[in-house]
Amino acid sequence: MPETHSNPTAKRIAHGNSSATPACRIALIGFGTVGRAVAKILCESGNRSLRLTHICNRNVERKKQPWVPSDVVWTDDVQSVLRSDADIVVELIGGLNPAEQIVRSALAAGKSVVTANKQLIARYGPDLLQLAASHGCQLEFGASVAGGVPVLPALRTGLCGDRLHGIAGILNGTCNYILSRIENARIPFSEALEEAQARGYAEADASEDLDGGDARAKLAILALAGLHTRVAPESVRARTIRTIDAVDFDYAAELGCTIRQISRADLKADTLFADVGPCLVPSGSPFGRVQRNLNLVLTSGQYGGDMAFLGAGAGGDPTAVAVVSDLMFVAERLCARSGGRSEASCLSTPSITSDFETPWYLRFFVRDQPGIVARLAEILAAHRLNIDSVLQKPGFDKTALPFVITLESCRDSQLHPALEQMSGLDFALRPCLCLPILR
Repeated sequence: MPETHSNPTAKRIAHGNSSATPACRIALIGFGTVGRAVAKILCESGNRSLRLTHICNRNVERKKQPWVPSDVVWTDDVQSVLRSDADIVVELIGGLNPAEQIVRSALAAGKSVVTANKQLIARYGPDLLQLAASHGCQLEFGASVAGGVPVLPALRTGLCGDRLHGIAGILNGTCNYILSRIENARIPFSEALEEAQARGYAEADASEDLDGGDARAKLAILALAGLHTRVAPESVRARTIRTIDAVDFDYAAELGCTIRQISRADLKADTLFADVGPCLVPSGSPFGRVQRNLNLVLTSGQYGGDMAFLGAGAGGDPTAVAVVSDLMFVAERLCARSGGRSEASCLSTPSITSDFETPWYLRFFVRDQPGIVARLAEILAAHRLNIDSVLQKPGFDKTALPFVITLESCRDSQLHPALEQMSGLDFALRPCLCLPILR
C-alpha cells in the first residue's frame, strides 16, 4: 500500500547512496542532567548518523561547555529551534508547560520528536502519536519509563507480535529504596526518607513519588505501549507508602513476604484493572528480590508468556542512553521511509477499575482490651469476608499494640465497606493498613 504522507526531511536524509547519507540533525531542548549526558554521548560517540546542531536552554551562556563542537548553535529561543532545519527535536525540559506546546509545534512542523517526559506522554501520548503520524514524522519516548531499562522499545517492537494482557512493575526507584531500607534496617519511614533525600534519590518534596503519582504516570505509558489502551493517569488509583511501618516487614516476613510499591495493569475484555501502591509480594519472587533504587517490569503475553526487564530506573547516564537509542531508531526510519507509524489509531479505551480480587493484609494498631479480635471477626463475617490467619507478635506495648489479620481472596469493593465500619471502633489508634497480597 503506498504511503499517504510524504516527509521532506526523510527524503533529504535518504537522498543518494548510503555512503553519502548525511547525518540526522539533532536539536536538544533542555540541558540539565539528562540533556548534558545526551549531548556528551552525541559529541563523543563518533556516531556518524547523528549530528548535534542546536542546544536550547534558559540562561544558555552559563551552560556552554568546551567539549561541545564549535558549530553547535547555543540559544535560549525555542522558536528559532523549531524554525531550524533540525530533523529531530529532543525535549528534555520535563513537565507539561511549555513542553506540550513545544512537542506539538515540532511535530506540526514535520520534525520527529524524542522525549523522556513521562507526564507529557502519560497525559497526551495518544494525541501526540496521532499528530506525528498525520505529519509523517515520529514520536519516541523510550526513556520516559524505567530510564535505561529498554522496556518501552521492547513493548513497541520486540513484543509487538504477542498479545499482552498484563503488565506489573516496580517503577519508582525512590519508593523501592525507602521500602528496602526499612526492610533491611528496620528503621522508621521518616529516617529512610531522609536517607533517600541525602543520597539524591528523593526530592525535598517527594510527594509525587511517595503517593504514587510518578508510578501511575509510568503505568499509563506502559499500558499505552504494551496493552494499546488509552489510560488517563488520574483514573488509576494510587496509594501512598507513607503508612508503611517497620513492624509491617516483621509481619510480612511471617507470611514469607516483603513489601514493595507495585504498579499493575491487567486487561480483561473491555476492562482494565489498574492500581499503584504498596503490596505484599513473596520474598523469593522477582519483585521481592529487587533492592534499593532498581526498577523491574514484568509482562504477561498470550503467546510469549512472561518477560522481565530489570535495571537502573533513573540517573542521567542510563536515561541518556535510552534517549540516544531512540534517536538512532528514528534516524534509521527516516532514512528508510518517509511515513511515520500510527499507533493511536488502534488504541482501545477500556473502563478502568481498581477492584482486583486478591488476598489481603490488614494491620491494626489498638489499645489492647478483651474482645478486639472477636469484634473485628464479627464485622468481617457480616460482609462475607473470610479470615485466613491472625498474627500477633509478643513484646509490644499494650497501649499501642500492632497485630495482623489476613483475608482470603475477595474484591476491593467487598472489603471497603468493612474497613469503613472498622474505622469507627473505639480501640483503634490508627486507620487499618490494608495491603493486597500478590502471589
